[in-house]
Order: sequence, then C-alpha cells, then structure tokens
Amino acid sequence: MDASCARPAVGPPSQLPQQVSQSPQVPQQASRPSERASHTPQPQQTAPLPKRPEVTELRLSAFKSHRNAVFPLGPLTLFRGGSGSGKSNALQGYEVLARLAGGDTLEEALAPVAGGPSACVPQQARPDAQGRRGFRIGCTVTGPAGPVRLDVAVQAEPVLRVVGERLTGFGETLLSTALRDPGLRTVEAVWHTAGAVPVTRAPLPDDRLGTSLLPLRVAGKTAGQRMVLDAAEQVVVALRSVFPCDPRPELMRMPAAARDGMLRGACDNVAAVLGRTRHECAIRHGLLVTAAGAGCRGPVEGLTVEELDGGFLRAVLARKAGATTPLERLADGELRYLAHCLVLLTGPGVLAVDQAAEVLPALQTLTVLADGLDRCLDERQARELVGLAARMCERGHIRLVGTVRGAVAEEAARAAGASVVDLGT
Repeated sequence: MDASCARPAVGPPSQLPQQVSQSPQVPQQASRPSERASHTPQPQQTAPLPKRPEVTELRLSAFKSHRNAVFPLGPLTLFRGGSGSGKSNALQGYEVLARLAGGDTLEEALAPVAGGPSACVPQQARPDAQGRRGFRIGCTVTGPAGPVRLDVAVQAEPVLRVVGERLTGFGETLLSTALRDPGLRTVEAVWHTAGAVPVTRAPLPDDRLGTSLLPLRVAGKTAGQRMVLDAAEQVVVALRSVFPCDPRPELMRMPAAARDGMLRGACDNVAAVLGRTRHECAIRHGLLVTAAGAGCRGPVEGLTVEELDGGFLRAVLARKAGATTPLERLADGELRYLAHCLVLLTGPGVLAVDQAAEVLPALQTLTVLADGLDRCLDERQARELVGLAARMCERGHIRLVGTVRGAVAEEAARAAGASVVDLGT
C-alpha cells in the first residue's frame, strides 16, 4: 500500500546528417559542459521546490505524430482528442523515457511500441544517404535540485542506438553525449566536474540512457560532480516511478493465483490483489468499496474473494442479504472503472512498479499512465473516476497522466482543476 497506509540509477547524434529534417538532434539551447569554467553556479529559486521529483514537462520534438510538441504536466493531466490526434503517442513517449530511466536497453524500452523503433519516427521523416532516421524525446523534472532537463536523440534506422543525450540543470550542461564513430557501439560522454579538471570524458554504451549510468561513473568528490549526481538522481527517481495501466476486462474475469498479489498493468490478477487489500488496509479498502458502489450497477456492500481449487481466487461483489456477484459477471466498463479505482487507492506496495530502492518511498511520487481512462465508461462512471483521480492526485503521493475521449470526463477534469491538453480532432 502507499505511505499513508502501509534498475541501475542513471548518455546527439549530433552527428546525424543535417539534411534529414527530422534528424534526432538534441536541442541546441543547452550547450556542452564548459571546459573553461570551473565555478559551480547555484540555482536561482523564486518559489518553493517540491520535495518529491516530478515530471512537469514532456517534450516530443520528433516522435510519431508529434513535432516540436511541449506539454506541461500537472498532478492530473488528461490528453483529449479524436482518434489519431496523438493522445496515446504522448503517453508512449513518456513510457519510453521511464523505461530507459529504469535501466532498460533501447530495444527493451521500445518493445511495447507496436511496429518497433521505426514506428516512433515521424512518418514524414526522410532518411539521409546512409538510410538514417530517428526521433527525439525529452522532459523536465522539477524537484529539490530545481528544474532539470533531459533530452534524448535516438537513431532508429538502420541501427538502433542513442546518438545524443543532454542533461541540464543549475544553469549548466551537466552531461552531453555524441556519436563520434559510427563503427563503435559507444558514444562519447562529457560530464561536468568543476574541479581541477573542468569536465570528464568517457565512453558510454549507445543502447542505454547515460543519465541512468552516471551514479556508477561519477565519484561525487567535487561540487560539480555532486551537482551531476543530484540532477541525475532526480530525473531517474521521477521517471522510473511509473505504472502504465490499461485494464483488460477479459483477463480480469479469470481467477488469479492467491500469491500473485502485485497488480500488473492489465489488472489481470485483480482477484489476488483484492484479497490483499481487504486485510492490509481496512480504510483504503473501505474507500474502494464506496467507489465500487458509485460506479457499479446495484448496491455494493463489500469486495471480497472466494477460494477456488488449486490455490486460485476469484473476486466477488458482496450485495445485500448475503448475495454476491462474481467479477466475471460485470460489464467491461464496470471492470475498467473498478481497476482504475484500485490503482488510485493503493500504491507502489501493491502495484508492480520498480521504484528506486535507495530513495525513501516518502520522497517518491508514483505516476500512473492511463491510456483510455474513460474507455467503456458511462457518464456516471467517468465523472466518478475523474473526481477520485483529482482527489488522490491532490494529496501529492500520486500523479496521473491519461487520455480521454468523452466530453463528460473532460468537463469533470476541468471542474476539478486538472490540466486538459486538447489535441483537437
């Protein structure tokens, strides 16, 4: 459960051809680490900084249907738009960054993308004479170290590789990488030192995020090195605490093994998780029962489980006078609604999310990526779910970035003060 109820930490093709208009080059406003300056500037703070690192901006410079797109992210952010407007693409870009920050290789991070790495390249991007095409993504993470920017350039064809990365903060470029020799599977990394040697150079693998590798390479002996480590840790902590959630009703109707108690993104083991929550936190489970009553047809007196042969469980809704309704009898909308409520009312201790073990849970914020938050939901369910999301996100322990299509969900989000990004039709 969350705090209120009980991969290694982590490096344009600046050398990709200039004639390719969609070449994945890291934005130029962030310069390379200065080899002349040895001072350590301090960040200028005009407002209190959050104690927990939070992704406050998503940049899709060239990713799928998005070009030069910058999306501010609040505690609750919903992307709205018609089919093909790029709602899901925005969440996919966020998930790719999260997977890279968690230590995945590029191939692993892009595995969930239908069509693979090539599908991430904007369709209008033309290859250069060597057949190279790529994409660019990035984000800003705000936290104790102030705002820190991460920008990543990826070559998708003909060889998948990170060809450029830039980490900036404290008014400095803290890390930059560049592909110097296409024949090597490494990039040249340069990071801020601000000691006797202003910068440090070293090769890093071209299939991983350099930022996630920095704590393994930077000693932290100088003030400049500590700046690099603080910024890298802030980015990694914020990005890796992500739970992509897309409940699948057809799988939720199946029994679950009693010991399978960490909720997966498809929520296919919901029965086992409900068996945990009803014993581990009566308060949160009671809130879940209340939410179920608001979104499911008919009165709901409780959520419980029944034991089946072979160590399996099935979840049931308790009705009046001892009657029960197995979850497999619920409609798709009821199941998706119930699954999202469960996610919002629990936390990393119940969700299958790989948070940074070296950082206290109280200093981390879980971010739920909910593609199709209102999918299959009727107006009442959409209104109730968005309202619950707004209340939970307001507490500060959880953030949600989702997509919606219905006007009711959008209206409820705006009424609750959530950020709504309208991508049009």
